[in-house]
Amino acid sequence: MDKARSIHILVRCPFIGPDVRDRSSMTKFGAILRALTATATASTLLTAAAVFAPPADAAPSGDFDWPLHPRPRVVRAFDNPEHDWLPGHRGVDLGGVPDEAVLSAGAGVVVFAGTVAGKPVVSVDHPGGLRTTYEPVTARLTPGQRVGRGTVVGTLEPGHPGCIAPVAACLHWGLRRDREYLDPLGLVRVAPVRLEPVGG
Repeated sequence: MDKARSIHILVRCPFIGPDVRDRSSMTKFGAILRALTATATASTLLTAAAVFAPPADAAPSGDFDWPLHPRPRVVRAFDNPEHDWLPGHRGVDLGGVPDEAVLSAGAGVVVFAGTVAGKPVVSVDHPGGLRTTYEPVTARLTPGQRVGRGTVVGTLEPGHPGCIAPVAACLHWGLRRDREYLDPLGLVRVAPVRLEPVGG
């Protein structure tokens, strides 16, 4: 068998690929290859995310951390009402114990340390227009003092409304950007992996 005939048979073989002279077959073959490549790429990214993602209870790696250590249980979640005058829960309640140290979630400046409606409150301003609040907390610091992430700002007091047994004390942890209330758990959550589409 001569070389030219061997090449012709190889091209015509259905196990190698489509007939190069058939444009429709080539289009279908290319689409299949692209689909297989996209599937393999997505599978590789998902596998890498599963291998390298930190465990759910890992310490945050960003600029903020939990205000209680060890990582507390969320007793009541954030529930921001649609309008300012409606009832809601503009922060989260974290389970703790009386006299437990309350830590600044991030670096910033203490802007308030006193009482609001009879409750002891500490507020810290952070870069980017963020402000975290902690109550009921008896302050150890005074306004104007700079704090780092993990600096003790005060001690947790019992008596926060909605904190029921067996939780001995609850820290109400709030977050605002200017006048907008935000979920403070967003400061400590690990960002999810986002897969970008393959191809055009």
